[in-house]
Amino acid sequence: MLRVERFKGIYLHRNIVDFRKSINGLAIIVEEDMKLDLFEPYLFLFCNKRRNMLKVLYWDATGFALWHKRLEKDRFIWPRKFEEDVIQVNHQQLTWLLGGYNIWKMKPHKKMKYSRIS
Repeated sequence: MLRVERFKGIYLHRNIVDFRKSINGLAIIVEEDMKLDLFEPYLFLFCNKRRNMLKVLYWDATGFALWHKRLEKDRFIWPRKFEEDVIQVNHQQLTWLLGGYNIWKMKPHKKMKYSRIS
């Protein structure tokens, strides 16, 4: 698991992102749209149109890393009505978001249990 405590900042890109983008495409968004330094100890979060996937981009001193999470049934509650395009969250809020909580209302997703992939 990614240790979020080691990062100085966690930034959500509020606008929806085309998830065909990988490291280079997301890095351009960070530099040009978010106006943040890619090489600082920051996490950058992106969400797809259906809001069932997140990507987390970060620099780990030897190269870029890209982490991806997909929800099977629920949707991530993404801050679409905020005026800011870049929203900073803290470590606890990120942990809650990845755990399935609406970090603005503190309501979790239903837990899913599967016996196999279909």
